[in-house]
Amino acid sequence: MFNTKTKIEPMGQIPVSTSAATMIGAGTTLKGDIQSQQDLRIDGTVIGNVRSAAKIIIGQGGVIEGDLESIQCDVNGKVSGNIRCRELLQLRGESVITGNLYAGKLQIEPSATFNGQCHMGANIVEMGNNEQITATAR
Repeated sequence: MFNTKTKIEPMGQIPVSTSAATMIGAGTTLKGDIQSQQDLRIDGTVIGNVRSAAKIIIGQGGVIEGDLESIQCDVNGKVSGNIRCRELLQLRGESVITGNLYAGKLQIEPSATFNGQCHMGANIVEMGNNEQITATAR
């Protein structure tokens, strides 16, 4: 009973979970750009650009007013901006997208709404990123 040792780690040495996901809940509004190395799930509103080195999931009540960039993206909500997805981009349910799509692969359900241009293929996604970098450098 008294021999049990509990290890207490200092605040700066909290172990990092490799499967952690960041969630922006319903009823939350975030103004500003988001950049993450982990998965993101957005059920609230984000006014700004969102980038992830993993997967972005936009829930049914999620709203994004800005550009998205990720490896994979699953959209159930509303996006007003361009979406760049290196692998699979899925537009599901009652999703509404207003902006251009750049995707390696694209899956659109019949109930989804998309208004913009679509560019597909791995080379297109990379070319789109290079064009954006060149435009900002000017």
